[in-house]
Amino acid sequence: MYDFFLRGKLGRYPPWPGKIVSPPKDLKKPRGKKCHFVKFFGTEDHAWIKVEQLKPYHTHKEEMIKINKGKRFQQAVDAVEDFLKKAKGKEQNSDSKGDSKGKKASNKPLKILEEDDEDLSALKDPSEKDDVLIVQDTGSTSIQAADSTAINGSITPTDKRIGFLGLGLMGSGIVSNLLKMGHIVTVWNRTAEKCDLFIQEGARLGRTPAEVASMCDITFSCVSDPKAARDLVLGPSGVLQGIRPGKCYIEMSTVDPETITELSQVITSRGGRFLEAPVAGSQQLSNDGMLVILAAGDRTVYEDCSSCFQAMGKTSFFLGEAGNAARMMLILNMVQGSFMATIAEGLTLAQATGQSQQTFLDILCQGQMASTFVDQKCQNILQGNFKPDYYLKHIQKDLRLAISMGDMANHPTPMAAAANEVYKRAKALDQSDNDISAVYRAYIH
Repeated sequence: MYDFFLRGKLGRYPPWPGKIVSPPKDLKKPRGKKCHFVKFFGTEDHAWIKVEQLKPYHTHKEEMIKINKGKRFQQAVDAVEDFLKKAKGKEQNSDSKGDSKGKKASNKPLKILEEDDEDLSALKDPSEKDDVLIVQDTGSTSIQAADSTAINGSITPTDKRIGFLGLGLMGSGIVSNLLKMGHIVTVWNRTAEKCDLFIQEGARLGRTPAEVASMCDITFSCVSDPKAARDLVLGPSGVLQGIRPGKCYIEMSTVDPETITELSQVITSRGGRFLEAPVAGSQQLSNDGMLVILAAGDRTVYEDCSSCFQAMGKTSFFLGEAGNAARMMLILNMVQGSFMATIAEGLTLAQATGQSQQTFLDILCQGQMASTFVDQKCQNILQGNFKPDYYLKHIQKDLRLAISMGDMANHPTPMAAAANEVYKRAKALDQSDNDISAVYRAYIH
């Protein structure tokens, strides 16, 4: 049995333990890549991993544990140790049987695989599946239902020309990752200075949305609200003027279903192809390439954008006809916004009743509601750090749109309505451009 450690090259993902397994019969190996199919411990994720990333697990285990203190990572390491313990027990049983027949047990030496090694298979019996690995810097691929796709460890960028409009909190991270993964990207932003950094990283500059849409095969848009999304397409020098038959337009902004329907109709009326693809996440997740993409509309566009979605996110879902992704996104953000307001209310109630806010957080993070989101947002509140990871004004906009969607469906949304009032109060206190956790300030003023 051989143990390995995988080290990536991009510095984006933490180390993660895994095991070589046989890929599904219908899953093809990436062309020109010396790699193996890996199952990650503690998850349902799989990925093709390059051979040159393999290093000894035992040699680097302690070092990697120091780097990653996360609970899920520790659970994964525990699963590895349990796996190795069981595997050792099997070997001992096998050795004892061999000794009884007069056979001498062999001890295979460990070998570190470097870039010039031909293949991992040379080191192992084809029947053995006991190779343990730790993975870093690869978006792992889940073998999921046909309507959801997760990231493959080896990304081959599309040769299609990509356009991107809007370099805000989310768009900036997305474009950076598209460029890192080798995509040809042309950018435009209302404030042109924001394009400079990406030009230095290899992006091209588009003078107007119309020019970008005309120059590129696939154009993405990620802006603040329905009005901005409409203006970008329908306004002067807008996207619609650059749309020709076969051109693809992808709306990533979180907007209402009615806006999506309108944009889909005008794009397709010019022979264009339309997809909506709002993202669940934050600035940090965007920078890390760990967004969740919700797509709906033209399925062929979704497939054409596979490498782009792999570069920007950890998983993507195709939800059917245009408008469905907007509906799902608003529901998700309604829940997140309401939850954040409730957490802020709990923190202020703890303080008002003489309880330690830090102790409240410590208890919360040991219970069923424990999550990275809760921990980070509460720590930010206690530290008075409201640097935006997701703008408060945007979550209030999403709550408003979700409530309106509930009204149209004749479905009550009283919790969202109450949360919306708290965010409106926070906006009145000049918290619009702060993080959503600044809703806390609505309770203390």
